[in-house]
Amino acid sequence: MTYDRLVCANCAAPVNEGRCPVCRANRERLQQQNFLSGLNPTALIVLLAILVAAVALLAHQTI
Repeated sequence: MTYDRLVCANCAAPVNEGRCPVCRANRERLQQQNFLSGLNPTALIVLLAILVAAVALLAHQTI
């Protein structure tokens, strides 16, 4: 899960805005936990497409 959809229980604001110390601490913790958490879905789809293209190219060269 990405932190851009989480709501802080302390200030009721989105965690990614970091309005209070609790938000900022949780945002830091989530960013350190998973390096892909900061990427938006579009960037993940682009990375997946590049990976699929690279595998297809590699498979084509070995035939």
